[in-house]
Amino acid sequence: MKKTLLLIVFPFFVTTINAQDNLKTQINNTLDAWHKAAAEANYNNYFGALTDDAVFIGTDATENWSKAAFQAYAKPYFEKGKAWSFTALERHIYFSEDKKTAWFDELLDTQMKICRGSGVLVLVNSQWKIKHYVLSMTIPNDNSDEVIKIKTPIEEALIIDLKNKKK
Repeated sequence: MKKTLLLIVFPFFVTTINAQDNLKTQINNTLDAWHKAAAEANYNNYFGALTDDAVFIGTDATENWSKAAFQAYAKPYFEKGKAWSFTALERHIYFSEDKKTAWFDELLDTQMKICRGSGVLVLVNSQWKIKHYVLSMTIPNDNSDEVIKIKTPIEEALIIDLKNKKK
């Protein structure tokens, strides 16, 4: 009886794992192609990977862009044939129960050394699209004080402005 039960349960388990692996492969391919499009300054492929209502959060505290604003910012870089080059070193992918939304985090090899990317993808007409992306620089814990000293004079005014906007 245990063997019969195993035969019924095991194929379902394998199918579930294979489906999840296939979805992860699709997400990896989407993100890798997106990063490659930037490295090759392929404007259409890069921005075509984003949903129309996508948001891109950059490393600077002021960089919270809609897709249109990010396109305007990035277009001159792409037109010069040199955008940016990010290669994933590590990536973790997670899915909603209905498998129509995925979120991820990744460590990237960049010109800024290791950065962290994280974001959300949604399934649009059977194609994964990036809806939200956050890029951040990593800071070794032992160097936090040095970085804070550099940031303080720049970001103090921004902190005051942001607090005043909340009032």
